This record gives sequence, C-alpha cells and structure tokens, in this order.
Amino acid sequence: MTWIDALILGIIQGLTEFLPISSSGHLEIGVVLLGINSTNNLLFTLVVHLATCLSTIFVFHKEIFSLIEGLLKFKWNDSTQFILKIIISMIPVGVIGLLFETKIETLFEGNLFLVGGMLILTSILLFLPRYITQASGEVTFGKSLVIGLAQAIAILPGISRSGSTIVMALILGVSREKAAKFSFLMVLLPIIGASLLKIKRHIDFPDSEREINTLVLFLGFIAAFISGYLACRWMVKIVKKGKLTYFAIYCLFLGLTAISFSCFL
Repeated sequence: MTWIDALILGIIQGLTEFLPISSSGHLEIGVVLLGINSTNNLLFTLVVHLATCLSTIFVFHKEIFSLIEGLLKFKWNDSTQFILKIIISMIPVGVIGLLFETKIETLFEGNLFLVGGMLILTSILLFLPRYITQASGEVTFGKSLVIGLAQAIAILPGISRSGSTIVMALILGVSREKAAKFSFLMVLLPIIGASLLKIKRHIDFPDSEREINTLVLFLGFIAAFISGYLACRWMVKIVKKGKLTYFAIYCLFLGLTAISFSCFL
C-alpha cells in the first residue's frame, strides 16, 4: 500500500463511515480497484476507524463532556443511564469480536461478491424508514441491546453500521435525532478499544504486519479524520430530515455493480 493509496482509502473511510453506505464495503472495493494486497488490511481498517471515532468526538464534544460531567456526579441521572445503555449496546459486538476474531478477519480479503450482497441488504434496510411512522421515543435499556445486535451484524463488510443501527432505532420508535446521536456515540468505545489492541499488536510484532508502514497508517488516519468530521456533521442533518432513500438507491446500484465485477475476477 502506497501513501497515495492510504490517502484515497482514508478519505473513502471518513466519508462513508457516517453516511449509511458501509465504510467497510467501500474500503474492500477500494482495495480491489487499487490492486492492493489484502493481507493484513484489517490493521489499516482499524486505524482509519479510530480516526473517524475521534472525528465523532470532535462533532459531539459538548454532549460527551456533558455525559462525563453527569457521570462524575455518581448519581442515577440521565448521563449515567445513557452511558449504561452504550455499554449494553457493546455486548453483542464484543462477544462476536472475541469469539470470531479470526473468522472476521478472513472476510476482509477483497471478496466483492460478499460485499455486493451485503450492500444490497443495506439498501433494503435504508428503504424501510419510508414505511416507518416518525416517532419521538427514547432509547431504553432493552432497545439499546437490540440496536447493539444490529451493530454486531454490521461487522460484515458491506452492511452499514450507521445505517443498520439508525434504522433499527427508528423501527423501535426512537426519534430521528436521538437515533443518530446514539448510533454515532455507541461505536466509540468498541472501535477505539479494538483499534488500540490491533495497533499494540503491530508494535509488539511488526514483522506480522510488515506490508503496512507507519507513514501509510498516519496519512490514512489524517485523511479519515478530516473527511469523517465533515461527513459526520452532514449525516446528522440528513437523518433529521429523513432522507435515506437516496443512499438506498446508491447501495443497491453499487452492490449489483460489485457482484457483476466479481464475476470477471
């Protein structure tokens, strides 16, 4: 992977992480089109995910500081409950990550047919809000677990994490604004934790990740952070307006294209 490849993939990750079109799916397609050896791509994927997590923190810094302030009061208040809901939502993806880490890594090997199929599934999910009556409900403890299950399924490359979690929240009767906020904040701890563990393994055993050097990782990180910050702010506005159909059409087209292209590889 060259530094130009890293910049391109970093921008792709940043723009697609928050738009409901699957960042992992786009990264896999980008890897194939750029002709990058897919070995150990999961390290780069985790680093750029860490970058977009940090961009989320910048966008929601007021809300995050408010949650921390409320938590430090050591009372059963809204902040404490919200953070507990976030922790509950992490359970499914944590369990799957621990039990199936090796199998998950094999999915990130440029399998365009799989990515295309999952993009079509994402398209179907994004069409659902058209038939869901707009609600004004809250994220409860039970709903947070169900939304967490949606996030766990989105480990598959091609399924949008933001799309699946937001749509699931809407199905459960959560308001659009609160669905977007919970969707973006719930991913912070799992991705940051997984990224740091992977980076530590890279530092401890550099030979096992020799194909991706530090400069490439740094450039990918910066590109993903800047583009992610802009995309996150835009996506919050899009969800409030309920305009997800355009992304559904895009995912359907891209999914069919990826499947067709895979037949010629």
